[in-house]
Amino acid sequence: MSEMSRDPNEPVGQIAEGPTGEPAPAAAPATPTDGASAAPDPVAAPQPPGGWWVPPPPPSPASPTGGVPHVWRWIVAAFVVAAIAATGSGIGVGWGLARALRTPTVATSPVTQSPVAQAPVQTQAPIQPVTPSTGSLDAQAIAAKVDPAVVDINTVTGLGTAAGTGMILTSAGEVLTNNHVVDQSTSISVTIAGRSGTYTATVLGVDPTADIALIQVQGVSGLPTVTLASSSTLQVGDQILAIGNALGAGGTPSVTQGAITALDQTITASEGGSKSEQLTGMIQADAAISPGDSGGPLVNSAGQVIGMITAGEAQGFRSQVSTTDYAIPSDEALRVVNLIRSGQASSEIIRTQVSYLGVAVRTLDQAQATQLGLSVSAGALVVTVQPGSPAERAGITRDSAITAVGSTPVTDSASLGPALHAYQPGARVSITYVDQGGTHTSTVTLGGVNA
Repeated sequence: MSEMSRDPNEPVGQIAEGPTGEPAPAAAPATPTDGASAAPDPVAAPQPPGGWWVPPPPPSPASPTGGVPHVWRWIVAAFVVAAIAATGSGIGVGWGLARALRTPTVATSPVTQSPVAQAPVQTQAPIQPVTPSTGSLDAQAIAAKVDPAVVDINTVTGLGTAAGTGMILTSAGEVLTNNHVVDQSTSISVTIAGRSGTYTATVLGVDPTADIALIQVQGVSGLPTVTLASSSTLQVGDQILAIGNALGAGGTPSVTQGAITALDQTITASEGGSKSEQLTGMIQADAAISPGDSGGPLVNSAGQVIGMITAGEAQGFRSQVSTTDYAIPSDEALRVVNLIRSGQASSEIIRTQVSYLGVAVRTLDQAQATQLGLSVSAGALVVTVQPGSPAERAGITRDSAITAVGSTPVTDSASLGPALHAYQPGARVSITYVDQGGTHTSTVTLGGVNA
């Protein structure tokens, strides 16, 4: 989700506000099973004043490298757990802590928009799970079998750079990962074992409500793939391995051993303390996992993938390891993957990027207009212009008021997002704005960000 915890299925506008104008608090946890209440975020993240909208900045010119990720997520199920998305310098528990410990990176280069992947023209054959096999668990042998099909994913986002894990599903480079690994990214790069350099990837589709994403690595063929087994016959006590890009370090994936401790778990994820989502049917296990493992495989004793690592319980202030972790079952992951690959219309799936201008705005009122010497009393008041953004190149400056996008009036901060999202990334559109020098209209090329 975005740094303002936007629901990708809703137009971008004002952030949710509590009674004091600050971002609304996280949703209450699901009914506790042990009587415990959800723990609060240990460090509150600094938030802009109520009514601001902060879209992501453009990507940096260089491909991101591992070791500088930023994203954590809260998961609440009568206790707090953190999503194992990514970490790096300034590691912390929870999105708020990660943001407080690490200054956001703002790119200064011009927009170099990643291509937007389109839905397949023809229906592709669905990927079918195999029947699970059993046997004694040999961690070294399983790692040798699975590791070549596990990739490191690095992204550029509004907070800087992030890292996670993915699983290669097809030899042509389709990769399964969590939505929160690629959410709000402006560029994605993938490192593949046994191949030098990094590869650009695009999003084929995501299901934000299930936290599942399918991305396409560009310019590859003949890749090794993971084997997915049906998760329908899993039992508590089954031995498993968790494999991933722990701590965003890159290189050989980390491998930890454990067992399934519960099935069909329901957890509530909250990012930024202002919006939450519920994930159901989760596998709970006790293998040690760390930030950066998100999107990695949970495998059985035969080296078959039976789940995708998604979240872990926060084990204490600034903890880097969790031994209570949650994975999306392979059957659910494949259901979403096959829906994306089918190209069929679905209310669950998002298959494209959304446009952005590169400004933070709030609603203009008469008092501000008078103070700033503006000739209008309604519009989206620009508070910040992100360096290198389409807005900066168009000459839009701080304390300007955006009053129209194309022929659509912009009367407040809430109306700017929908007006922009009526256009595709890469579209050229006129932006009308007012500053102390009068009224201006500039034509800009909108950037793109993964929804």
